[in-house]
Amino acid sequence: MRLLIDECLHTSLVAIAHQAGHACDHVNFIGLSGHKDWQLMDRIRAGEYAFVTNNRVDFAALYDREKIHAGLIIIVPNATPRLQPELFRAALAHIGRRELVNALLEVDITHAGITCREFLYPERK
Repeated sequence: MRLLIDECLHTSLVAIAHQAGHACDHVNFIGLSGHKDWQLMDRIRAGEYAFVTNNRVDFAALYDREKIHAGLIIIVPNATPRLQPELFRAALAHIGRRELVNALLEVDITHAGITCREFLYPERK
């Protein structure tokens, strides 16, 4: 799976994805820092990236318009860079070696620990 990490998340997540066997870029490393969310969608589509962000509101709305996409991973809490790697590793462990085509994966911290919730997105009727 190819991953693209949003600028709202730490650049260290790229190395974690590589260690897990995934191709991965960070928005800051490919000249897209400062771009508007809607502007990132062309690159996400063209690169067939599963996108990793903590900006649920904006990207859920953008992905709702997509007929097919490589996946969206949302780290729900606005976590510090110290906590982001643990949450990201949990997401990668949940995914394993499969693809997230038309899926949204939310990673959150609850009273039970880190939870991953995956569902089709957007849900088509």
